[in-house]
Amino acid sequence: MTQHKFDCHMILLLLHPSTGNALVESLQSCPATNPSMLNVHLVPHTHDDVGWLKTVDQYYYGVIVFSDRNNIQHAGVQYILDSVIDQLQKDPARRFIYVETAFFYRWWKQQNQSTQRIVTQLVNEGRLEFINGGWCMSDEATTHYSAVIDQMTLGLRFLNDTFGECGRPRVAWHIDPFGHAREHASIFAQMGYDGFFFGRLDYQDKARRMKTKEMEMLWRASESLTPPLADLFTGVLPNGYNPPEGFCWDQSCNDAPIRDDPDLEDYNVDEIVQKFLNASYRQAGFYKANHIIMTMGSDFQYENANLWYKNMDKLIKYVNALQAKGSKVNVLYSTPSCYLQELNLANLTWPLKTDDFFPYADDAHDFWTGYFTSRPALKLYERLSNSRLQTCNQLEVLGGPKSKSGPFGEGDSDTMSKAMGVAQHHDAVSGTEKQHVAYDYARRLATGWAHCEVLVRNSLAILSGSEAPRVFCENLNISVCPLTESSHKFSMNVYNPLGRTVSWPVRLPVNGSVYSVTDANGRAVDSQVGNVFISLKCTCYIYDMKSSCLLPLLSVSINNKSVTFDETTGLLSSLTNLETNQTIQLTQNFYWYNASAGNNKESPQTSGAYIFRPNSSDPFVINKTAETQIVTVSSTVQEVTQWFSPWVSQVVRLYEGHRELELEWTVGPVPVADGLGKEVITRLDTDIKSSDYFYTDSNGREVLERRKDYRPTWELKQTEPVAGNYYPINSRAYIKDDKHQLTVVTDRSQGASSLYNGSLEIMLHRRLLYDDYRGVGEPLSEPGDFSDGLVARGRLLLTFTPPDTAADVHRPLAQGMVLQPLLSFQDGTPSANTKLEFSGLQTDLPPAVHLLTLSQWDEDTVLIRLEHQYQAKESKTHSQPVTVNLQKLFSTLDVLGASEMSLGANQWKEDMDRLQWNTSKPLPLSAKDPSPWEVTLNPMEIRTFLLRVRQL
Repeated sequence: MTQHKFDCHMILLLLHPSTGNALVESLQSCPATNPSMLNVHLVPHTHDDVGWLKTVDQYYYGVIVFSDRNNIQHAGVQYILDSVIDQLQKDPARRFIYVETAFFYRWWKQQNQSTQRIVTQLVNEGRLEFINGGWCMSDEATTHYSAVIDQMTLGLRFLNDTFGECGRPRVAWHIDPFGHAREHASIFAQMGYDGFFFGRLDYQDKARRMKTKEMEMLWRASESLTPPLADLFTGVLPNGYNPPEGFCWDQSCNDAPIRDDPDLEDYNVDEIVQKFLNASYRQAGFYKANHIIMTMGSDFQYENANLWYKNMDKLIKYVNALQAKGSKVNVLYSTPSCYLQELNLANLTWPLKTDDFFPYADDAHDFWTGYFTSRPALKLYERLSNSRLQTCNQLEVLGGPKSKSGPFGEGDSDTMSKAMGVAQHHDAVSGTEKQHVAYDYARRLATGWAHCEVLVRNSLAILSGSEAPRVFCENLNISVCPLTESSHKFSMNVYNPLGRTVSWPVRLPVNGSVYSVTDANGRAVDSQVGNVFISLKCTCYIYDMKSSCLLPLLSVSINNKSVTFDETTGLLSSLTNLETNQTIQLTQNFYWYNASAGNNKESPQTSGAYIFRPNSSDPFVINKTAETQIVTVSSTVQEVTQWFSPWVSQVVRLYEGHRELELEWTVGPVPVADGLGKEVITRLDTDIKSSDYFYTDSNGREVLERRKDYRPTWELKQTEPVAGNYYPINSRAYIKDDKHQLTVVTDRSQGASSLYNGSLEIMLHRRLLYDDYRGVGEPLSEPGDFSDGLVARGRLLLTFTPPDTAADVHRPLAQGMVLQPLLSFQDGTPSANTKLEFSGLQTDLPPAVHLLTLSQWDEDTVLIRLEHQYQAKESKTHSQPVTVNLQKLFSTLDVLGASEMSLGANQWKEDMDRLQWNTSKPLPLSAKDPSPWEVTLNPMEIRTFLLRVRQL
């Protein structure tokens, strides 16, 4: 990490001589305020989507794109930054904030040294301030926490390396995401942010908060971490992220400029000043302090920054001039950091928030819960790409410097990191972009993997001692792998990115009828050839490369699970845990909601990429019966295939030694020739007495309790009985009673709900015929490969356990779904000198510990994150502190030194000094680690270290 020793903003140090260190440092560049007046903080900003209606490149360069003969959204990010930098130099009082590092990084690289010096000076003086600082402004409903942390780290590192401490963002800024996750707030707190501001809030919640002056609060974002480790001051912005009505002075706006020549007939200073005073007092009525914030900007604004600044200069001048006549309003250029510091100095007591901000609705029938599932194939591809990136990062470390330049060419992980960073954007993995932009996101991920693939080949060649050609079969999900289908003898290498031994099923398309499968030691591997598949069983060890890997299929009764099917309907009828001798009635089927077409005059809202609005609370069953075929593949696995319709089928599998029931569903092309848009769900109906309660994860980590037709924060007036009860799930959802818990682990982010006692439904696919009027401007109807609609395929893993042991099963199961083994193939048999087994760890990590990050930082340093993957009190066995020795982790690295960092890896842990709030307690004294090398993790704690290493 680059360490900069100069001080920021020294010129205004004496404004607050008595404040503490963190407060002094942040306030040094802030303009003076007046404690006896209402201080209005004008925050000039632009919101630059990293793709939405246009691709990232199109937005950056200002490319004109036409759709139906209309120009799609004028925007040019490079011109915004050019113009803002020019205007900031004209007056030292002016301020600007910038958020999306993906765009700024690109712009910075294109500037000459003179411009870079000017920008650095503006940053050092606090006139240009970076807010949020991630590669993008991530979505909060459909992102996994590991990818969020990575994209934040990517952006924060660039800012730190480029600008040092002065470039470190202190405020998180999510003004556009469509609902807000508690885990995001926890991540921001652990990264050292002092506060968080957002723009979108459920309309009922907002009305109540405005009435009670609770638009600003302290968000306690973890039930496991000791307060205030995950406490974050949070503010709801008054106008979304737009300026007050009548005060938009961008070239894209139509509001009147300030005409201040008194000799002109249309002089309007008095009118605009009075209008501004009225807006200020009205807004102040909703907030507790004598400071309010106004966002002066919006989407892709400030391309001609002179228009904004010239009018804001006049506004400040004329409003403040009235102070001589007794006005109590003081207007100033400001930033979210300066505004936040003033709230902290006010020493007020703030309300406490402990749940999250899902689901989000902007009107009675307009719930933004459809995007939880929109573009299911892209959501899966993003999740698989995250797994590949982690594998790429790990192998770069384990293989050493030659991994980036070896026998297979030049490879890198940076391209994939940037592609994944862009994919976390709130109009990317969310599925709310135009179709051509979705293709661009997928293309970037594919390009990133192509770069990683070279690195992985090099690394595996180094670790195995074999430079034989190696291929990766990208289409195994549709049973395509040219090498295995054409070769009579081949080897399969398996790399396991998890820090523990796993068992993993593999299905390979083959051309023969009899195969002999052996492991690295020459022992026979249980396998079975059926139809065109070979099924084999292998155990994947930590960072393992083997010539085989476990591939079973499903049985009606295997080992510790038994599942039965109704002989009449062909549907599932019960599930038994043979270990605990528990049985539940379980029926599963597929349904579709008829998407609203907007023909209701009283409420014309349609279903679209964002909005889920069914015409009826009762979905249509696709088929009351399923045609079934039971196939016994081997003693280790059995499967049942179910056909519900020409466009819906499923394979049900049980594996020996596995505690989960696998449901591999295939949906599509969704038919729409009948003129009806369809939102396809699968529903699990049981006799579990769930009493309207169900549970969903937050970004793949902590689990939150949900209740039908209920919000913990306010008395809900439910207007959409289905859509208003949908929540995002990133990795799991479950229902339970005192004795039974049914957990569903997913392979991607989806929407889920429990609308009936003992029921859990998950939305799998959506194909719609109308736009929902939230800006994307086209129906969500993905064409698929043959232009007749997208076919989506995925897996749900069901576990059935007593509640007190459920986490022991679903926690590792979900991690295994996120970080999947990487398979590669070589023709023929390995040479005699090929090393067939390798482990990058000296031994398995403890069951509660997850290796979240292992990546090369600099030439001789490695970034690692160790995570306690259990919540407090959820597991009798694992919800306890656990200690790991950093020097005894890796088999190929000699750890010479370790320095702990913030979660975002942009400051040393010992230097973190966050603002304290009246509702919060002082930071607890951390229990000392047993030794400098031994690290203790508490439930849900993530610890980040920069290791100085030497390759062994």
